[in-house]
This record gives sequence, structure tokens and C-alpha cells, in this order.
Amino acid sequence: MAIPSVLPESRANVPVFETGWPVRLGDTGCDQHLRLDGVARYLQDVGYDHLGVLDDGDIHRLWVVRRTVIDALKPIEFGEWATLRRWPSATSTRWCTMRVQICGSGGGLVETEAFLIHFGSETGVPTRMSDRFLAPMLDCTTEHRLRWKAELTDPMPQAGEPGMRIHPFPLRVTDIDLLDHVNNAVYLTALEEVLADHAELKSGPHRVVIEYGKPVRSGEDLRLVSRCGGSSLDVWFAVGADVRAVARVTPR
Repeated sequence: MAIPSVLPESRANVPVFETGWPVRLGDTGCDQHLRLDGVARYLQDVGYDHLGVLDDGDIHRLWVVRRTVIDALKPIEFGEWATLRRWPSATSTRWCTMRVQICGSGGGLVETEAFLIHFGSETGVPTRMSDRFLAPMLDCTTEHRLRWKAELTDPMPQAGEPGMRIHPFPLRVTDIDLLDHVNNAVYLTALEEVLADHAELKSGPHRVVIEYGKPVRSGEDLRLVSRCGGSSLDVWFAVGADVRAVARVTPR
């Protein structure tokens, strides 16, 4: 998946939403760098802030993330001012891809793209976006028949396979959101736990791809099954033998 390293400034009709805030203590680690779970929270927050300025944004408040791609190109550090810019890159009538660029005032840079599905607040199923809400995305994108295709399709390794490890990840009450799902940012918190044993993957520019399948719910016994091979780390988020999400970390 190609993510542009710069904003599409040459296309004047691209509606870029911009906001920002300081990088705070709770989103950084002992190295003072913005963590992956912090990035995930930033993406949620800028998305809901963006809805506040869009036509019909108030009736499009329920979204499920199917995939997030994070290119951590240069660390963003505690105390920097983070400027977030968000714009659409492709759409259909019920889902879209949105890009968010996070720039730190000290030169840090993170580029992201998320595949988002709109759910009806009353029906709880994928629901068509309104014409007013869709209009600006249709005006500024060329892909209007966006389709889902999984990128992370390798099967979860079995016990005893080379390089395979299992990490228990007990859930907390605060990990659950209003849909009774484990919040997206919590998966990235779990990924940071596994990455703590693979510091080399985060020592330079790196890409994180995480794809969400079925939700993890409160009370379920979540395990992280990991395998490090070559220059990549794969992590399966499993409840028993049932894989709920998959992540991959590779150098950039």
C-alpha cells in the first residue's frame, strides 16, 4: 500500500482538515517517543474533530476501523506540538480510506491511512453515507468503488513452530468501548508489549499494518501469538484458536 509522504497540495480541491495539540506524557514511552497506541488515539480524536466541521457529521458518528497503516518515519517526541492533517483518499458509499499526517514541531513525522466502515447508529450494520457527507469525498478522490482486500493473510502459527511465542494479554474494564469492543488503541498497546523484545524494528523508520477482523469483547481471554522472521514481526490477536486481528511490523 502506497502512502504519500506529502500532502496532495497540487490538488486544490482536496479538503484537508487540520488541528493539533501537544504531545503529552501519557502517549509517550521512556524514550520520550510517541507510542503506537498514542498514534491510534490521535487518529480517533482527529476523526471525531473532523466530523464536527462536515455536513451531516453529526449523523455519521459510528465507524469501525478495518485496517490501519502507520508509517513511523521520524520519532515525534514528548513536548513537541503535533499538527494533524486529515483528508480522504478513496471511497465507496459505505466505507472510505482516510489519510492522516502527524507532524511534530521538532521534525517528527508519521504518515497513516485507515480503512473505515460507516455503521448506522440504529441498525448497527454498514450503512450508506448521506449525499451531503459523501459529496466532498467524491469531488476530491478518483477511486469511488473502493473494495476491501486483506493484506495480512498468513495463518496463525501453531505451538512448536520456529520463532513462535505466546503472550497473555489480560483485558481491563477500561479497554472496552461503547460498542463492547476492545478499543482500537488497545491493540496497539498490546503490540507495543511484543515490540519491547524487538527494539531493532523500532530503531529506524518502520511500518505497522494492523487489520481487524472480529471484535474482542469484554471477558474474553486474549492471547498474542507472535512470530519474528527475517526483518518482520507478525502478531495474531487470538481468543482460543479464533484470530480476531493481525499486525505486521517491518522496516521502511
